Amino acid sequence: MFKKKPALVILDRDGVINEDSDAYVKSKDEWQPIVGSIEAIKLLKKHHIPVAIATNQSGIARGLFDLFALHEMHQKLYTLLGQDADAIWHIAFCPHVPEDECMCRKPKVGLLEEISQKLKIPFNKKVYFVGDSFRDIEVAYNAGCIPVLVKSGKGLKTLTTHQEALKEVPVFDNLYQFVESIL
Repeated sequence: MFKKKPALVILDRDGVINEDSDAYVKSKDEWQPIVGSIEAIKLLKKHHIPVAIATNQSGIARGLFDLFALHEMHQKLYTLLGQDADAIWHIAFCPHVPEDECMCRKPKVGLLEEISQKLKIPFNKKVYFVGDSFRDIEVAYNAGCIPVLVKSGKGLKTLTTHQEALKEVPVFDNLYQFVESIL
């Protein structure tokens, strides 16, 4: 399906890498990987494709968890990746609620700009953004990335409610299926 090897794959976190929750993922115990997601990230590393994560984490501003708990969740991801933990080149997160009107909360591009600057990878048609929500698709377009929707997490709901707007967006069952398509 895709003809060019990506320069970078950016992933949303909740609903793409780990199971999502309407009550927020608040601890490392609640943070559970989606089947195949860890293997998908390892496969990207094996093929020398860098991975970054861009995630809205408004649970911090809402007082549902703190930065330490967020760090523990990310540490769990690194632990599950084991010797492939260096597959994740950067994690950018927004701790704000929508009412803060910050520049980092997706669909605004602050998180993606942070990733581009930190990794020194300009966004072009070789950078993919994989998400499960419409704001993930919007931020990909806003930053000049190729948007990809997965049906995991809130992806099926997103597909149903934004069907017309997603006509041109590649859709996959999950992260692993997307990764297989680019290799």
